Amino acid sequence: MKEIFVNLKRFEVPKNLGGICPLDNPIKWIEWVMEESVTYGLGKLPDIRVTYLLPEALIISALAKLASYSAGEVQNLQIGCQGVFREDVTPGGNFGAFTTNLPAAAAKNLGCTWTIIGHSEERRDKLGIIERYDPSYNDSETARTKAMHALNSIINEEVICALRAGLNVLLCVGETAVERGDGSFAEQKPRIEAVLRSQLEMGLQGIEGKTGDNKIVIGYEPVWAIGPGKTPPGREYISFVSATIKAIVKERFNFDPVVVYGGGLKEENAKMIAEIETIGGGLVALTRFTGDIGFEPEGLKNIIAKYVA
Repeated sequence: MKEIFVNLKRFEVPKNLGGICPLDNPIKWIEWVMEESVTYGLGKLPDIRVTYLLPEALIISALAKLASYSAGEVQNLQIGCQGVFREDVTPGGNFGAFTTNLPAAAAKNLGCTWTIIGHSEERRDKLGIIERYDPSYNDSETARTKAMHALNSIINEEVICALRAGLNVLLCVGETAVERGDGSFAEQKPRIEAVLRSQLEMGLQGIEGKTGDNKIVIGYEPVWAIGPGKTPPGREYISFVSATIKAIVKERFNFDPVVVYGGGLKEENAKMIAEIETIGGGLVALTRFTGDIGFEPEGLKNIIAKYVA
């Protein structure tokens, strides 16, 4: 089963408020997204699972819309959330003191089957808090290592909470430009592997006995290549990283994970990504990158068509 994840970020914010949503009503927009996804047959593609990762406010509406179709039309369409908190609701414990945060139990109860954890935007947010406390955290290798240890331990707590609640996890990892460093690709490889190993070993620490039937997929984000004007990695780079991720997880946690490309799966790179044996899918956000940028299910359909071709 190939995994296609669609991170709709804050795409429900209308254009008049500075967002990219073509509709002012976010509920009508997400219902349209689900309807179009079914119309284009995205829920019944053979061996392709499409998972929408949604802001919390849109989850119930999306699930309600999908429930209006037959099971055969939506069998491979799933809904997930965009992260869970590092603590959770527990019987006899904390029953609800989670203002502004989404506990994994709440996400599961809403109907989510997946959550994304450790996305580069989440990591940047948490590092921003560390930087407010200590602006010099990135000035030395020792301080940077300490900050990354704190960050990865929080990510790990989120993973454990998600698994305990019965959610599947898309865990994102990836190196920044500073972590990758300068020099040739051969010189960069040991540094890249060290970053990935640290993120994976800490992020998945303690998962033994907690996965059950839940899936853990690893999303690789080349953080240094994300954003306007950046040059994305090529086949050799992605092949090396995805094979490295698989090897680390198999060595340390004794399972062979699906690795998806999280640097932006699009029509231009879908064929190349699909040809890499150690890649099992991708992460999509925007489907239209020029002019009136945005996300459309038709664009997603075209990306998937290129991927499976």
